[in-house]
Amino acid sequence: MTVEESGKLEEKIAYRFRDGRLLRQALTHSSYANEMKINKYGDYERLEFLGDAVLEFVSSDFLYRQRKETAEGDLTKLRASMVCEPALAFCARELSLQQYILLGKGEQATGGRNRDSIVSDVMEALIGAIYLDGGIEEASAFIHRFILSDLENKQLFYDAKTILQELVQQEGGGQLCYKIVREEGPDHDKTFEAEAYVGEERVGWGSGHSKKAAQQQAAYQALLLRRKK
Repeated sequence: MTVEESGKLEEKIAYRFRDGRLLRQALTHSSYANEMKINKYGDYERLEFLGDAVLEFVSSDFLYRQRKETAEGDLTKLRASMVCEPALAFCARELSLQQYILLGKGEQATGGRNRDSIVSDVMEALIGAIYLDGGIEEASAFIHRFILSDLENKQLFYDAKTILQELVQQEGGGQLCYKIVREEGPDHDKTFEAEAYVGEERVGWGSGHSKKAAQQQAAYQALLLRRKK
């Protein structure tokens, strides 16, 4: 990663590292560290462990203060949906974080840059790096800015398929189904296009790097269109 690339990412995340080595470590996958035989920075796994704990604490504090009438069990479920793998990957992609991940050639060739598990891990590692570099206040500010913001819309996206299914069942207007209408690209980096149908009516369209992601996007678009009616 060049100094220019680091600067661009720091602008996106609205945080400038005092120790740039922490940022590089947060972005370094084990495949890259092993391939390059470097021990200078290491990979992101230990930072991910730390970031996961910081994220759980900050999100728990946020929900405790914001949802004063919500029971413990419901708070736990809500927190789980906010910080689950797809949710964190979604937030990371809003920052284009996947573009900066340092991957080994093998992991790159098999589509690791688009894999939710890797992208979400890097998001947590970045939180851990910010915590070590700037303390809990800076880490908390990052989490509030990029993960806990616009929660209503994000929740709609995360649960789009479930919400749409429930609405269709309530209305009794036909069977909800998804069709993969197109796929392109090499096996390790495919893009899928999906359409959502209620009966014979197309109600949404979406694309993604997996069939599931494309279907989720189609369901989300269908919900947004319903809101406008």
